[in-house]
Amino acid sequence: MTTVDLGDFGDGTRVVHGGHPEPEAGAPLLPGPVFAAPYHLGDSGPSGDFYGRAGNPTWRGLESAIGELDGGRCVLLPSGMAAISTVLRSVLRTGDKLVLPSDGYYASRQFVGDELTELGLDVREIPTPGPWTDEVFEGARLVLLETPSNPGGDVCDIAELAERAHAAGALLAVDNTTATPLGQRPLELGADIVIASDTKALSGHSDILLGHVSVRDEELANRLLRARALSGAIPGPFETWLAHRSMGTLDLRLSRQAENAAALVDALADHPAVTGLRWPGWSQDPAHELASRQMRRFGGVFRFELADADAVQAFIAKSRLVVAATSFGGLHSTADRRAQWGDPVPEGFVRFSAGCENPDDLVQDVLRALS
Repeated sequence: MTTVDLGDFGDGTRVVHGGHPEPEAGAPLLPGPVFAAPYHLGDSGPSGDFYGRAGNPTWRGLESAIGELDGGRCVLLPSGMAAISTVLRSVLRTGDKLVLPSDGYYASRQFVGDELTELGLDVREIPTPGPWTDEVFEGARLVLLETPSNPGGDVCDIAELAERAHAAGALLAVDNTTATPLGQRPLELGADIVIASDTKALSGHSDILLGHVSVRDEELANRLLRARALSGAIPGPFETWLAHRSMGTLDLRLSRQAENAAALVDALADHPAVTGLRWPGWSQDPAHELASRQMRRFGGVFRFELADADAVQAFIAKSRLVVAATSFGGLHSTADRRAQWGDPVPEGFVRFSAGCENPDDLVQDVLRALS
């Protein structure tokens, strides 16, 4: 499939047109999903697609669009955890040393502890801000970062840590879910692998599960493709098509979500019921300076703390616009009390995902719910 050459167009143009075919008279403006399992074989065997587990043109359309944004070759997976687990199983071997964020997504640590025990890994968990001593990198095979971290919102220097990881002979992977490829491009900053849960902002409508991995090394990309085909961890073509359709509004959605996050952070900064307010886009955030250097834009996810679990429950019950949900990056504003999932955070810790509501309506609703 020949896709539109987007050259140096801006974010909005690239998310609208990325991965779509060149115009052809009589063809639909947007191709629909391909559901085939087997394909017609040529006289001499496969000459293209031959079986749905190995390849699908609907996958390739979205992979082309995301890969162009990430600056690498994209491999789709059926969820963010499928993306993380496929990378870990493809890269790590018995006895390898793995560096994980101690304050990142809890399921990544759970997967390593529960599912990779047979590898006898040397696992080190480091907070996103560090300390990143030389001993952290010594002997490492893979260093996984998550920046901004989920749920804490901390930031680390991707370029510096990539250089130090490479000097130690390690690969550097970055979970870029919170930032999205419009907010941050880890491959351009020196990372070897970028991972994301596209369930979140990229698809943005809270109605599908999807993930991806992007890399620049062709051998690693082929290894990931083989792992996907052999494990059967494949995305559905309809979910892929929905994500590609939804990605067209990513630029618009991120802009409104960031606008809403900024308005809410300003409104909550001096609120007597709120402590621990963090958002990398806030000028008073301790990570703001670094985030401003390596991030292209900020999203709608921020965090704060209320007195306890009951205070969070009361806040959500009083709100007309904010609902309790354990994802982020969607059209609707959501609040997630992270302690209930096992994150090492206070009982009143809230990860807030600002949606696309009217900013004034959202601020007034949140302040009323906190009163």
